[in-house]
Amino acid sequence: MLSNLSSETQKVIGPFLSDILKSHKEDIISIYVIGSAVTKDFHAKYSDINTLIVVKEIKIPFFDFIAALGKRYGKRKIRAPLVITSDYISRSMEVFPIEFLEMKTINRLVYGVDILRDVKIEKADGKTEEHKFENAIIATGSVIATIPSLDIKSERLLNSTTALDLPEIPKSLLVIGGGYIGLELGSVYAALGTKVSVVEMMPGLLPGADRDLVSYLAKRIEKSYEKVMLESKVTELKEVKSGIQVKIQDKEGKTTNETYDYVLMSIGRKPTTEGLGLENTNVKVNERGWIKVDKQMKTDDANIYAIGDIAGEPMLAHKASHEGRTAVEVIHGKKVTFEPLAIPAVVFTDPEIAWAGLTEMQAKEQNIKYEVAKFPWAASGRATTLGRSDGVTKLIIDPDTEGILGVGICGPGAGELIAEGVLAIEMGANATDLKLTIHPHPTLSETLMEAAEVFFGQSSHLHKPKKKL
Repeated sequence: MLSNLSSETQKVIGPFLSDILKSHKEDIISIYVIGSAVTKDFHAKYSDINTLIVVKEIKIPFFDFIAALGKRYGKRKIRAPLVITSDYISRSMEVFPIEFLEMKTINRLVYGVDILRDVKIEKADGKTEEHKFENAIIATGSVIATIPSLDIKSERLLNSTTALDLPEIPKSLLVIGGGYIGLELGSVYAALGTKVSVVEMMPGLLPGADRDLVSYLAKRIEKSYEKVMLESKVTELKEVKSGIQVKIQDKEGKTTNETYDYVLMSIGRKPTTEGLGLENTNVKVNERGWIKVDKQMKTDDANIYAIGDIAGEPMLAHKASHEGRTAVEVIHGKKVTFEPLAIPAVVFTDPEIAWAGLTEMQAKEQNIKYEVAKFPWAASGRATTLGRSDGVTKLIIDPDTEGILGVGICGPGAGELIAEGVLAIEMGANATDLKLTIHPHPTLSETLMEAAEVFFGQSSHLHKPKKKL
């Protein structure tokens, strides 16, 4: 480990490092021996040795220890170490450690000792492996959430994974939960000829989405599904010869019994850290089970990062991939943070629903001043040729700055169209920018431009003069 250093320096620095690691290894991330003179040709008896210690957090007892250590080794030409936190490095240092230390005589790093950690891996065949690491990224995702009282052990009770591997097309299917996963899978089976019903506790489907977007999907579902039961809940499941018998209670408390070939429980996903050994680290988990991270995806254990579902909502693959890129770049010393202004969400039903940035529901809840500009697809030439006028493009706009706060789209291909809305929000575009951006005609993409024109009362295909205040 000390091969970079002269034999004389090794004799001096070896016991020094040993004493530090022996007493305070849990506090330390890295130890560096620095200086242009610390080379094979350097002799410790002629010059002082400078050291830098990177710690997780500042602790007074550790400073007391370092001060005493400096005095002990002072006669042996080791200066009292400079101690800084890893957070300070990431915020303040462009080139490590030259610019920060501002020592003209010290112009290069020649030796660094990173405190290695161990990870134990249990393989599927029962064997175990142990590996050492300097940095680790936790990306273990989430697990399917269940209702324990309804979790009967039956092959006819499905989740979002087993619903993709059925031996037959069900004659009837009940979806518990009117969220995006349940509606996506329900729509697939409805298209295959299954009589699909859905039960949802809330007053409407897709509780997190704006109601005017959901209305188009709800109308189509009412036609393609056997039954939609809102403000209702399942109180009991029981396997019978013909399938699963279900007790459903409506908002008045009335209970009915129905039997379905299969039941799909789709109430979302949840994080789990069980079995990761986080108790052996300084990683902290919040009250909802997510690992706590900062904007650089760092946990409370400075060398461990977390990304994806395990690090919080929204639990989306495209969010996770960008978090992963951030974590890797931080590990490589880049000055980056994960601070998106908009993360798109897409419900892959028919019609699709997509949104990014601020929703109208959120604006109301947060008392944010806003205006809505909507362009119905019934006025779109392209939507007409597709025979799909069941859609709308919606902008949430700051009335003072005309800035685009949010975008919502319902209609075929909404998931493709939302990317332009995400870019508009990220680039700080306003309604005029979007209005003046020439879109190809006839396309669905021009509904974004037309929605911006609606804001000014200037849409070519929808007469809606702007209200005078």
